[in-house]
Amino acid sequence: MKITRLLILLLALSVKAFSQDYSDKITLVIHGGAGTITRANMTPEQETAYQAVLNNALQQGHQILKKGGTSLEAVEAAIMVMEDSPLFNAGKGAVFTSEGKNELDASVMVGNTLKAGAVAGVTTVKNPIKAAIAVMDNSPHVMMAGKGADLFAKQQGLQIVDPSYFYTETRYKALQRAKAEEKVELDHTENEKSKLKKAPKTGLKYEEELIFTEGKKFGTVGCVALDKFGNLAAGTSTGGMTNKKYGRVGDAPIIGAGTYANNATCAVSATGHGELFIRSVVAHDISALMEYKRLSLKEASELVVMKKLVDIGGEGGVIALDRNGNISMPFNSEGMYRGYITADGKSEVKIYKD
Repeated sequence: MKITRLLILLLALSVKAFSQDYSDKITLVIHGGAGTITRANMTPEQETAYQAVLNNALQQGHQILKKGGTSLEAVEAAIMVMEDSPLFNAGKGAVFTSEGKNELDASVMVGNTLKAGAVAGVTTVKNPIKAAIAVMDNSPHVMMAGKGADLFAKQQGLQIVDPSYFYTETRYKALQRAKAEEKVELDHTENEKSKLKKAPKTGLKYEEELIFTEGKKFGTVGCVALDKFGNLAAGTSTGGMTNKKYGRVGDAPIIGAGTYANNATCAVSATGHGELFIRSVVAHDISALMEYKRLSLKEASELVVMKKLVDIGGEGGVIALDRNGNISMPFNSEGMYRGYITADGKSEVKIYKD
């Protein structure tokens, strides 16, 4: 009899643990790019505009979480807000390639199953984050690229637009400036001042040519979320580099580099110099440090962004979230558009380092 009661008790405890309610820990964190983002480069009107979009993204994602929606649904909603805004280098505000096209990348991952999906170089999908989710949910693949990805998105019933939808005058002028100066610019820039910047400890000519001007921003957008079921999700979306060639793909659609989620550790979305984020496998490295070295979210993310990336000349930042609702948003650039909202509705949007 005692053994039976003990088994019943153990079963009850396991069921309780399995069905644990994380409603008091639901959290959503977003970023809209990192780089030379200073008060000197920002007008009050620009600052207000960025804050409005970032707050809207937070609210859209939070509403889904409060209503019992999944972390994936919240990530999708928040990122779509930023993809639809010309202020960021994703969706409507994407930068131009050397051919005068907008080639968009996005990825998503969920922490409970480790399923992931990504698209690279799509040109007709209004919201690339939706295409990444479709790849994850409705195909046996993790990544699709180019015309095939566009075709798949159309077959999935996603909203398809003429490539002209992505045109913005600011990004087109940035392309013309970059072409005239024969430079590849990391995301969008605003001013004409330029200075050669060579990544230390690399010596690579290509990196030496990755020149970014005053006012540079890595305008990639991303989101990480924790839902009431205790599941994490991460998503990232970008337009890449101004004047990029040869079908270049950065870290945003690369699982483990720009995006990663694992319930056992954390969810991460990155923004920055994509080549170095790929080589550093930034998002997964943070997770691995937590899993194997038992570092906290803050310790792991700051070690990767503030030490390991800096050592090889990588600039940018990440947003990261663990299953306990702990948040980390380290960046080694002068600023990063970022914000968070917690279960009680407390939210904050930040732009500058201070």
